[in-house]
Amino acid sequence: QVQLVESGGGSVQAGGSLRLSCAASGSTYSTTYASYYMAWFRQAPGKEREVVAGVFTSGIRTYYADSVKGRFTISQDNVKNTLYLQMNSLKPEDTAMYYCAATELLIGFPPQPRYFNYWGQGTQVTVSS
Repeated sequence: QVQLVESGGGSVQAGGSLRLSCAASGSTYSTTYASYYMAWFRQAPGKEREVVAGVFTSGIRTYYADSVKGRFTISQDNVKNTLYLQMNSLKPEDTAMYYCAATELLIGFPPQPRYFNYWGQGTQVTVSS
């Protein structure tokens, strides 16, 4: 079992920045003996959950949604077992609940929500104009 806890959300003005963190833990979670695909998703009211960014814990095959390319950066610290999402130049349309997700086996690409079996509870990001 893997537990994921997001933090770092908040309210900012358009053009501002936030850094989201996702702390991973659990008796079966180890980047030393296993690899995972980690991703950030977001969901705004009335809209479907969509992938924002993702990466293997090995560091390969970083993915970004077209809407965030050049503005968001996904990174990780495997010593701290933490995934990050640096969000710059935020826009009102970035407002959403942001979720961290993980899977031990990515069965398709680009990442889709149904591929992930571990989820955090989410952290709210609100961008005002």
